Amino acid sequence: CIGSDPVLPWRRCASATDDCDVCRPRRLARMETEPRKLRICMVSDFFHPGMGGVEMHIYQLSECLLQRGHKVVVITHFRGRRHGVRYMSNGLKVYYLPFLPFHDNVTLPNFFVFFPLVRKVLIRERIDIVHGHQATSNLAHECLFHAKTMGFKTVYTDHSLFGFADAACIHVNKLLKFFLTNVDHEICVSHTNKENLVLRAALAPGGVSVIPNAVNTSRFLPDPSRRPSRPTINVVVVSRLTYRKGIDLLVDAVPAICHRYPFVNWIIGGNGPKRLLLEEMIERERLHDRVELLGGVPHDSVRDVLVRGHIFLNTSLTEAFCIAIVEAVACGLRVVSTDVGGVPEVLPAHMLRLAPPNSQAIIEALSAAVDAGVAPQEEAMRFHEEVRHMYSWHDVAARTERVYRRVTTMPNAGLRSRLLRFLHVGPVSGKICVLMAAFDTLLWWLLEWLQPLSDIEIAAELPRFPGTADAGTNLGKFGAACDLTAEQMLQLAAVDARMVR
Repeated sequence: CIGSDPVLPWRRCASATDDCDVCRPRRLARMETEPRKLRICMVSDFFHPGMGGVEMHIYQLSECLLQRGHKVVVITHFRGRRHGVRYMSNGLKVYYLPFLPFHDNVTLPNFFVFFPLVRKVLIRERIDIVHGHQATSNLAHECLFHAKTMGFKTVYTDHSLFGFADAACIHVNKLLKFFLTNVDHEICVSHTNKENLVLRAALAPGGVSVIPNAVNTSRFLPDPSRRPSRPTINVVVVSRLTYRKGIDLLVDAVPAICHRYPFVNWIIGGNGPKRLLLEEMIERERLHDRVELLGGVPHDSVRDVLVRGHIFLNTSLTEAFCIAIVEAVACGLRVVSTDVGGVPEVLPAHMLRLAPPNSQAIIEALSAAVDAGVAPQEEAMRFHEEVRHMYSWHDVAARTERVYRRVTTMPNAGLRSRLLRFLHVGPVSGKICVLMAAFDTLLWWLLEWLQPLSDIEIAAELPRFPGTADAGTNLGKFGAACDLTAEQMLQLAAVDARMVR
């Protein structure tokens, strides 16, 4: 607030509560003109401490929305010893609910079993918008389904590309068509991703927005001094070691490049079921002194791995966006990548060499990058500055907020029209979906009778962080701690944990 000090007009009023005679009228006027702050619930099976693009997207978006003055909570399933309610940096509240994961950290489908718990969380936090993430997250789809039954506004973000031919993709696409029938708005991370989602879920293109991922460039600064001296060239790969990430192509490319260029070494970070293939290749080709396997790399250590390299290689067979290549360019590396999905949209041609997803093409593209020599230090800093101006999580948060504002102005559909929409899912499956939606509505009415809203305790609000009221655009200006003591934070978490149990 603007204080009443005539000498230092920027000084806060003595009460520090905007409640003096000068500040109160200005605060009330500001409240009348500013849009209402929203309460947003992010839902996904993929969140911290898991590592990946979806997890980082949810965390960074939540942090920037908090800075813009909104309230954000995250719902996910428990991971290891993380049960109940946790408070992360800047007051981000996370519900680690007792949902059992069974494959790839995705929860078992239960449809109606945990509706009472989800309902209680949404009511306790007085949520306005429920935002689900990722097509393979069963928890996100079920929460969106229940939230729409309760009348909440819903948004869904898709992060991956799926095919149309194999049995697994057909199954996922059919479920996605069902769950997205009543979602108010969809977001995709690339234009290729949008085309894919519109076809898979039979959506109207006008109801789908494209908001790309971003990177926190302040954490990915170039450091050419960490690279080895010439003529040695390091090729870096940081990825999950799975089939979808093209590890079979990497297994073919590594020995071919090592035999062609004796001064090229490899640094490979990541874990997954395909790690055994890499270990067998290293043993077979006797490349123990040329290939360094790091295993899983925490996200806060990714930059330390990237700055050791000159070239970053991405061999993915399908990608909607690929944050990893943006992080690599921000650290000053040249990038060689497969020409799949939304990758060509991510970076300009002078930063990126594209190759078809086959071994020989990748070997030739990587050879051309090696033949180009070591990039000068000035190029690394230039790449970093270009990425800094191209991608920003604050821009992503601002554009997502516009989607939220648009969704809040949309009228809620009546029960009859909502049920009739499910008939478009399919001639037989559509009728099954109508029955499921009708049963979900009956269950909600039963829960409203058994436990009325008046019986549910509203969650305590954390004090407003310094700088969030003005929705600043610099994370460095955001307060790093709230006014609660550690003991008070633990008491709040204990109350929330009792509710979850």
